[in-house]
Amino acid sequence: MRSDSRLSRMLHVLLHMARHEQPFTSEQIARMLQTNPVVVRRTMSGLKKAGFVSSEKGHGGGWKLSCDLASVTLLDIHQAVGGPRLFAIGNTTDNPQCAVEKVVNAALDEALAQAEALLVKRLGSVSLGDLAKDFDALCVVGNVTSDPAS
Repeated sequence: MRSDSRLSRMLHVLLHMARHEQPFTSEQIARMLQTNPVVVRRTMSGLKKAGFVSSEKGHGGGWKLSCDLASVTLLDIHQAVGGPRLFAIGNTTDNPQCAVEKVVNAALDEALAQAEALLVKRLGSVSLGDLAKDFDALCVVGNVTSDPAS
C-alpha cells in the first residue's frame, strides 16, 4: 500500500467495519484494497496499537472496531497508520551554496509549513463519526451500498 494513500484506504476500511457486525479478516481487507494481507496486517497493527481496532485469531476472528467513531479524528488515523508526511513535495538541497536555491527553499518551506498547519487543523476537526454520518446520508439519498468489496 503506497504511503500517500494509506490514510484514505484505512478510512475506507474503518467505515466498512463500522457498518458490519462481523470481523474482517486480513484477506478480506486485502481484497477490498487490492493489496497483500501482510501489508494489511502491518498497517492495521498501527491502528490496533492506537486502540482503534482489535483482532482475534482463529475461526470467526479478524479485525473489529474498538473505538467510539466520534472520538477519533482523521489526524488520529493518519498518525496511527504511520503517515510521516502530509505532502510529497518539498525543497531541494542539491546546491546549498546557491543563493537562488536558498531563496526558493525558504519560500517553499514557509508555504508548506502554512499548508501543513491548515491540513493538520482540518484533519483534527473531522471525526470518523462525521464521515459515518455523511456516508449514511449518502446511502439514504442515493441508494448507495456499503458493500465491502467496493
